[in-house]
Amino acid sequence: MANFRFTALEKTLDRPIPKVEHPKLKIAEYFGSMVFNQSVMREYLTEEAFSVVMKAVEEGERIERKITDQIASAMKAWAMGKGVTHYTHWFHPLTGSTAEKHDAFINPLDGGRAIEDFQGGSLIQQEPDASSFPSGGIRSTFEARGYTAWDPTSPAFIMEHTLCIPTIFVSYTGESLDYKTPLLKSMKALNDVAADVCKYFDKNVNKVYPTLGWEQEYFLVDMALFSARPDLVLTGKTVFGHSSAKDQQLSDHYFGTIHSRALAFMQELEIESHKLGVPLKTRHNEVAPSQFECAPVYEEANIAVDHNQLLMHLLDKVARKHHFKVLLHEKPYAGVNGSGKHNNYSLATDTGVNLLSPGKNTKDNFRFLTILVNILKAVHDNEELVRASIASAGNDLRLGANEAPPAIISVFIGEQITRTLDEIEKMPSRQAMNHNNSKNVSLDIPKIPEILLDNTDRNRTSPFAFTGNKFEFRAVGSSANTAKPMFVLNTILTDQLYQFKQDVDQLIKEGNKKDDAIFNVMKRYIIESKNIRFEGNSYSEEWESEAAKRGLSNHRTAPEALKAFISKKSVEIFSKHNVLSETELMARHEIKLEKYIKKIQIEARVMGDLAINHILPTAILYQNRLIENAKGLKEVLDSKSYVKLSRNQLNTIKEISDHIASVKDDVLSIVAERKKANNIEDVYEKAMAYKNNVTVYFEIIRYHVDKLELLIDDELWPLPKYREMLFIK
Repeated sequence: MANFRFTALEKTLDRPIPKVEHPKLKIAEYFGSMVFNQSVMREYLTEEAFSVVMKAVEEGERIERKITDQIASAMKAWAMGKGVTHYTHWFHPLTGSTAEKHDAFINPLDGGRAIEDFQGGSLIQQEPDASSFPSGGIRSTFEARGYTAWDPTSPAFIMEHTLCIPTIFVSYTGESLDYKTPLLKSMKALNDVAADVCKYFDKNVNKVYPTLGWEQEYFLVDMALFSARPDLVLTGKTVFGHSSAKDQQLSDHYFGTIHSRALAFMQELEIESHKLGVPLKTRHNEVAPSQFECAPVYEEANIAVDHNQLLMHLLDKVARKHHFKVLLHEKPYAGVNGSGKHNNYSLATDTGVNLLSPGKNTKDNFRFLTILVNILKAVHDNEELVRASIASAGNDLRLGANEAPPAIISVFIGEQITRTLDEIEKMPSRQAMNHNNSKNVSLDIPKIPEILLDNTDRNRTSPFAFTGNKFEFRAVGSSANTAKPMFVLNTILTDQLYQFKQDVDQLIKEGNKKDDAIFNVMKRYIIESKNIRFEGNSYSEEWESEAAKRGLSNHRTAPEALKAFISKKSVEIFSKHNVLSETELMARHEIKLEKYIKKIQIEARVMGDLAINHILPTAILYQNRLIENAKGLKEVLDSKSYVKLSRNQLNTIKEISDHIASVKDDVLSIVAERKKANNIEDVYEKAMAYKNNVTVYFEIIRYHVDKLELLIDDELWPLPKYREMLFIK
């Protein structure tokens, strides 16, 4: 029988490292060369058109049709100068990836001639078929119309000779069918409220926007080995595979010297990313073998989300050129660390201030602590929604596995800030504090200890940790679209700041001074949100018990966690701030549950197919060899020698037989449970049936198959093993 495993291994050993064509320019000279950015617009647009675009970007003003014609013409001229022949509206449907439909610039004329044409109407709107995209019941299959609409806040770019125009995607009836629409709405809502709050401290602030710096983890596996693993091809993870004798236990891969093949891939990835304006800055080996991380400089959240989606596309594209496959599944290998995407979240103003940077004086620190405490309160009051924002079948395998934050949402702020909040909590009033510390108070601002940048140690076990001038949301999955956790954070913070301003204004109306009012409301929020703060080891069993006492949720699986999206409280928050309607929330809840079901369903089917059609025939073949060998020994040896020599062999035959029987029985059971689940109409009940009655067999079947891997002749085993896939050759 053909052994594709060894064919794949031979291919991996015969891989020349592709030569990376380094541009003969400095990075700064080709950075953004494929982006219709501000410098390009200045060159190609009239002053009037450029001014209108910048007002749309910075102030959200509408662009008139006559101006969109100018912009479209300029885009076309720039793009065609770089060899572009087609354009597409590039959007983020609820599949989690990106989508595009390419149209040529060409327009036929009479007489068999043609011209290149691109008008404003084609720039601002396109009509893709929406029938096959997930809609959660918003649209019927026969109601196919959907619209993409240009997002001028994210610049167009060129990829593979196509002009890509970032857009939103909505249904014919106006409901959002993508990730970008609620992100943009949440950013507007946050700006409207946060700018008003900032005016308490600086009247010059007119705009507040969230910033995001993502860190992307991923695995590399040789393409030949990947292709020889049907489970990797179909599910993105290995459903079987015994642990390698050596994997990550020596911690020798973390920050180690990057393998030459991986480095060549990274170098080309960076070149392609920089051309598209993705500001990749960091690359390094991660904890598990063949696991790596890259990270850019932080950007405005909308652009950062687009860039992360672009990066995931480039990872796959460039990896193929280097005979690699990138694995973005949260847990592609059992027994070693999975992959996440750390979202570093902060707020910036049009005055150039990072609102989560501690200041150099009491006034700035007062503002800093006000924003920080409101974030603590927002997360405390909406911790179930924050958990729901990162829920997926893949992330269920990673969260809480002593390699990633647990499913319990908590916030780490560090010893110094904790001490500061504790001091504020104990103060009876700002006036009392001023009286006790009169020498240290200036401008009637409460005395707040000087807080230095990077004042906190890092807590790698915390799902939401303050790291000096930002919060690091560490629980996001590696394959996730970063827009979802971002629009959730934006929305709950919007709601919290809205309440904060109402509370402060009410105290001012009652005769309190502004700073007294801010201080008193902040102090109350510190007390009310205290349960969300945790400075210890979030992996520990003690924390799980403590979190339960504090009333924090612990939704271990996606179906349980996702219910928070359709709670009465969540519906009110999203509707109140015009981010998502109840209909849109219900649809997204259904889509996420359906995706969970299909992921588990596919994994179960792959597991059954591999077990019955690949593993068991191999096990039976080897078992028969052992039986024939045992018969031969009996013919040539006396009974005493035979008993002595064959004992271990007969035990192995029995072991193999037991594992074969168990695998057969459990595969039949998982098929039966899957059929039962498929007959359930309610999507939540169906998801729970898959979680409770189908996934329980995954580890059981895997246990027996992985034991067979250890017993069967290495030359017969059909699947590339962990020791072969985890180490780049």
